Amino acid sequence: MTDGATLTRLYLDRADRAQARASELLGPLTSTEDPLLTTFYPGRYLSRPLFAGRDELDQCHADLARVHTALISLPARLYGGDLAAFAAGVGEAVDSYPVRALLRGHTGQASALARADLYRDASGFRLLEYNMGSALTGLENADLGHALLEHPLLSGFAAEHRLGCTDSIREQVATLLAEAGLTEAAASGYRPVAAVTDWPASPLGGYMHRLAARWSRLGLDAAACHAGELEARDGGVWLRDRRVDVIARMFVGDSLLDPAAPPLIEPLLDAAARGEVAMFAPLDSEIFGAKAALAMLSDEGNRHLFSAAELASFDRILPWTRTLRPGPVTLEDGARVDLPDYAARHADDLVVKPTGSCGGAGVTLGWDPAVSPGRWRAALAAALAVPGSHVLQRRVRPVPELFPGEHGGLVPWIITWGVFTGARGYAGTYARGLPAGHADEVVNLGHGAYAGSCLAPLPG
Repeated sequence: MTDGATLTRLYLDRADRAQARASELLGPLTSTEDPLLTTFYPGRYLSRPLFAGRDELDQCHADLARVHTALISLPARLYGGDLAAFAAGVGEAVDSYPVRALLRGHTGQASALARADLYRDASGFRLLEYNMGSALTGLENADLGHALLEHPLLSGFAAEHRLGCTDSIREQVATLLAEAGLTEAAASGYRPVAAVTDWPASPLGGYMHRLAARWSRLGLDAAACHAGELEARDGGVWLRDRRVDVIARMFVGDSLLDPAAPPLIEPLLDAAARGEVAMFAPLDSEIFGAKAALAMLSDEGNRHLFSAAELASFDRILPWTRTLRPGPVTLEDGARVDLPDYAARHADDLVVKPTGSCGGAGVTLGWDPAVSPGRWRAALAAALAVPGSHVLQRRVRPVPELFPGEHGGLVPWIITWGVFTGARGYAGTYARGLPAGHADEVVNLGHGAYAGSCLAPLPG
């Protein structure tokens, strides 16, 4: 079966012979006004999709599924089932209102909807972080792929190799229905009412209304709103005159730091606890995406807790990751070193990340030319001053991907693969990229990353 590298080489050869320019290949994306695309990455689109082989995606998904299962089992495996102790272990302030609300709404089963952010190095996929819950960006990636497929060069290539995009939004809806217990009802013709719920202060109204319209075409009766517009009464939760089956929570847990949060969220949590409404995804989903949770999987002291299959997946996909704290650790080669001393002397091969951050906030790349030795030591000292607040991770060196340029020829880019999983398995891939000259930056939207999709052989 053809692998991704071969598909990429074949397509780039065809694009190069056609002297296709990036803007030509983008087609309708150059003028799109769709809020699903322009809200997060207006005008920043990769000039081709990523390509992956079926076997590669299947292996990646199998590894990620084992990581997902292992992450949500950590409270039981390490803390005797005490979710509060686990929350403290990943650096959360257990007396904060968001964590108190999370513990109160604990369901015992995190959502299957997740996005793993990975680089591809010379050995394959390597996991940088694991994002869980409902407030995930990039689910609209198939829209980007379908727009690119309007160009005859790509559409002909895709037809020849039987390539297609997995629709992540469709998989999002399927996961919502499955986890709300509504799959059979929807299959019988019932249209579950879903409130696509943002936080009152959010600026994403246009995006949410467009997403609700998409969900409605996929079998839901969906409407966009914010949490303050929902009312718990008469044995249910209501959005004006419609009783809601599912609160589709599009706001992150940190929104609950808002002093106005308790009177908004408490009645909804009460209704969910009484079984009057489903919440997708439950508040407890996000805590399992903490970077310190990945460090628990990577830690040699915990290896005896996992099966041989789980350990094989961890070793294949997860770079060496440790919670940053004083004391000895074991390196990949079995050597024992003092962690702070080792970190101070190996900046070029390490990155410091806050355990609960997203979007690259607070990340310090030891190899960044702007990070002097003094600044690196200061970052380590600040992290060590707050035990459990940061992780130290081995640098992953991605192999650049080539893309058609605007002035002919091929241009190298650094790409983050955002691989989605859902209730039905692999749920699509969201690509983000920066030109290879920006290799000392985190590849995210805050740094101006370009967005794209992935084509792979269709199953069956």
